[in-house]
Amino acid sequence: RTLTLSALIAEPLEYHRSFLKENCRPDGRGLSEFRTTTLNVGSISTADGSALVKIGNTTIICGIKAELANPTAEAPGKGYIVPNVDLPPLCSSRFRPGPPGEQAQAASQFIADVIESSEVIKAEDLCVDRGKLCWVLYCDIMCLDYDGNILDACIIALLAALKNTQLPEVTVNKETCSPEVNLEKRQRLHIHKHPASASFCVFDDSILIVDPTAEEESLSTAHLTVVTDEGGRLCSVHKPGGTSLSGQKLQECINRATARQREIHKLIDKVLDSVKTMK
Repeated sequence: RTLTLSALIAEPLEYHRSFLKENCRPDGRGLSEFRTTTLNVGSISTADGSALVKIGNTTIICGIKAELANPTAEAPGKGYIVPNVDLPPLCSSRFRPGPPGEQAQAASQFIADVIESSEVIKAEDLCVDRGKLCWVLYCDIMCLDYDGNILDACIIALLAALKNTQLPEVTVNKETCSPEVNLEKRQRLHIHKHPASASFCVFDDSILIVDPTAEEESLSTAHLTVVTDEGGRLCSVHKPGGTSLSGQKLQECINRATARQREIHKLIDKVLDSVKTMK
């Protein structure tokens, strides 16, 4: 290729188009190919569950902290999950210090919606004593290195961290009505569903690429994230504006997301099994 680094800097869109014409991308991937995805669990010893995910250079860590609280009056038999996505300045120069920006808030809301729509955990399972005591799971998701497609990485990190979480046994003393926590006896969370997502970008209103880098995201005309579970059920479609997609293109995305879900489910189980055998 005669296109040099100067072409990438001067005409980034033209530079990318020259690759897309050949059905490939500047990093050598095909249009429907994900970057290498790696996973570690249990890396934060102070958390009740944790996971570190890398998709290419994009790096996300998730730590889960469980706290006992009073259930809400509207849902006395349920606990709750509070996700928070943090995009600090250390992960990219595009983010500024201070309160969470629009992208971080949108990502937190997206994760909360996926938790609810996928039923990854049933809120009833977090109830300890109806109307009196429940677990709250604070899921802190932080980006350490931003190179596009944080939503896919956030969902993998969240699911792996939830599967890595162990809650201590809690009983309520009948005489004092106060909770007694046994840290020696711990139980894993019951994971009902295994959602995974696939994110896409559209170039020039027509070319669909999967797992975009930060640069590809910035040059695209639309973004789309599709979440499915192991039963092939569509849990969520997230498309924040941009150009429209045909039904055929959307179906392509759903099919790719379904295949990706199987890959991610296998990866998480493999990593968790290797951790169990090490213990």
